[in-house]
Amino acid sequence: MIKKPSTLGELRASEYRVLSVKDEMRKNLVSKLRSGDTVFPGIIGYQDSVIPRIETAVLAGHDMVFIGERGQAKSRLIRALTGLLDEETPIIKGSELNESPYSPVSKQARAIIQEYGDETEIEWIQRMDRYTEKLATPDVSVADLIGEVDPIKVAEGRYLSDEMTIHFGLIPRSNRGIFAINELPDLIEKVQVGLFNVMEEKDIQIKGYKIRLPLDICLVATANPEDYTNRGRIITPLKDRFQAQISTHYPKTREIEIEIMEQEAEIGTVDGIKLNVPEFIKKIIAEISFQARDSDEINQLSGVSVRTTIANYESLGAAASKRGIKLNEREVTPRITDLGAVTASTGGKIELEYLGEDSSEQAVVDKLVKRSVKSVFDSYFPSLEELSELIESFEHGYVEVSDTMASEDYMQGLSEVKGLKKCIKKLDIGQSPSEIASAVEFALEGLHLSNKLNKENVGGTIIYK
Repeated sequence: MIKKPSTLGELRASEYRVLSVKDEMRKNLVSKLRSGDTVFPGIIGYQDSVIPRIETAVLAGHDMVFIGERGQAKSRLIRALTGLLDEETPIIKGSELNESPYSPVSKQARAIIQEYGDETEIEWIQRMDRYTEKLATPDVSVADLIGEVDPIKVAEGRYLSDEMTIHFGLIPRSNRGIFAINELPDLIEKVQVGLFNVMEEKDIQIKGYKIRLPLDICLVATANPEDYTNRGRIITPLKDRFQAQISTHYPKTREIEIEIMEQEAEIGTVDGIKLNVPEFIKKIIAEISFQARDSDEINQLSGVSVRTTIANYESLGAAASKRGIKLNEREVTPRITDLGAVTASTGGKIELEYLGEDSSEQAVVDKLVKRSVKSVFDSYFPSLEELSELIESFEHGYVEVSDTMASEDYMQGLSEVKGLKKCIKKLDIGQSPSEIASAVEFALEGLHLSNKLNKENVGGTIIYK
């Protein structure tokens, strides 16, 4: 194992080059692009839109602001930028601002090097220790971000004009790294003004005392598009200092939404129970979010997050598992009758345009679910002529379903209802009773929403006839 330099003299002898943060990010990006490595692992749906713009901004050495509605992976993209930093980098040991041994920026670090010279101790910090994130809120102050005079240091006998009296804020302490501000426009104007000099002139002003502080930082931020306009809460001079403005977006296809959902969902497992989720159920969950993003009953300025899709997927899995626990089933599959579970996980993530008796949260979610089931059903059965045998079989009978009915009970209907087996075969599911039960409910609900079957709720039991 090669021993890393532990003093400034050893570092110089090793001929180690300390690059600026942006040069370092550029170097590592170039290496990834040349080797064909994935630049931002785990980011789905942005390969042809957002990521190329980020790559260009990094190559140009720009500070970036990500503009997008909630749930568009803005924070994840910013955190992924840390993958472009070196695994570790040397700093002056004991320096407050993670300073490069070759170019100290604070009076304290310069004094250390002047006293110890080549014997100055250095330490190595990891890339994640070089990332700082702050959520902007109206109570964030200039002192929080930039710094403030420390009254204790003044009481110890230092003069106010002495740089050593200053307690540095988050931005100076993020020197040699990436500093992220989430929801930038939520900073009050006074604080936004305080960022000007940090970004452009490389100096800070605290209590009228000006310090030349050439910080080495990549500054990134996020904002909602409604706020990041001249009519919003961002002041134009600060907006002008971000060289790259990158717009994010929601998944453009249901397939991408499903891929993100499957990657991010954390479905709790229950010992002894196997959960199967058919493709048509996944499509319904994704479609609910797509329908919500097109609904005029929902405030589109607030957006419909991908987190809605993820939470609905988790809720449906939990509802199916709960049935398995109660009925002592070893395999469970979400059904149409389980879709009531998404009301709780959808309701808190949408903002209605109008509130009233005719547009309650419950009613809006119910509409979204019905439209989604119908849309997915139509994608499997664009023509109902192929289901004519199944429809005719209901002329002299009916079928009962329930979210508390055992999966095995659905198997009898599969053999007795003509055309049902042929319909289910097209859904390309497994042959377990739980998957067949789910497919039966989907076929019946699809026919009901296509106005081919009547539906009646009797004490929690659904009757199709």
